[in-house]
Amino acid sequence: MTTMRRGLILFAHGARAASWAVPFERLRDQTRERVAGAVVELAFLELMTPSLPDTIDAMRAQGIDDITVVPVFLGKGGHLLRDLPALCDEVRAAHPALTLNVAGAIGEDPGVQRAMTDYCVNSLGG
Repeated sequence: MTTMRRGLILFAHGARAASWAVPFERLRDQTRERVAGAVVELAFLELMTPSLPDTIDAMRAQGIDDITVVPVFLGKGGHLLRDLPALCDEVRAAHPALTLNVAGAIGEDPGVQRAMTDYCVNSLGG
């Protein structure tokens, strides 16, 4: 019996400034600490590497056949409505045996919304 290995990819936009990725790297590292039995990586849409297809290729090379992509975007704009589905179609064509799941935009989750609201309210101070 073979054990299915799982992967989790935090998918972010990317930017020219390397410092932009620091909070996403911290999120990846904190997620790794809490997820046992899964490989957790960070991938970018543009301007930074690795790309989503490259990250999935690397995971497949490790024998991972069940991957979940979490878009670390506040909402569902053009990148999540058009670009991400096109990338997923490309990946599924290249890896037909892969189970690829895509979560909703992280910023649309009610718990994330509550945390952001708390931050906004707390920023008012006393």
